Amino acid sequence: MDDLQRDSVEDFKNKQKNPLVLVLDNVRSLHNVGSAFRTADAFAVAKIFLCGITGTPPNKEIHKTALGATESVEWEHVGTTLEAVECLKTEGYTVWAIEQTEGSTSLADFQPEAGQKHAFVFGNEVFGVEEDVIQAADGVLEIPQFGTKHSLNVSVTVGVVVWDALSKILVKQ
Repeated sequence: MDDLQRDSVEDFKNKQKNPLVLVLDNVRSLHNVGSAFRTADAFAVAKIFLCGITGTPPNKEIHKTALGATESVEWEHVGTTLEAVECLKTEGYTVWAIEQTEGSTSLADFQPEAGQKHAFVFGNEVFGVEEDVIQAADGVLEIPQFGTKHSLNVSVTVGVVVWDALSKILVKQ
């Protein structure tokens, strides 16, 4: 850890986080949940909301991909995704559903404001983000895709969106 200049879990918990929150909307795969934790740790995301049927730590399947990030990243389970979205909006977050839908904004065109808090909602592996959550969100972002498939694994999507948003925010600072 010292050679890699990595924070200890305690140091990570005490350091200032990036103004990004992840919301997992009924994500079924515990490996996807673990991967989201690991990505959140890597990019110092403020918090993860695990909603509905999304699995929660402690869980050995989550641990397989999180590799201890469940100990460093703050998280909370909320009964429904809509509850989490409404709570985040009252806390001043701009909420973005990540989904392919009419009227969505390409991630390439997304320009997050520096100093603004952003929450990103990632949906179920089969059904995507719930329709009521899409309606409640401030906007919908879509990752441009150029192949024959029309979706990405949710854990890949988390990584792409978080890196894109954070890299754009850091450039503006």
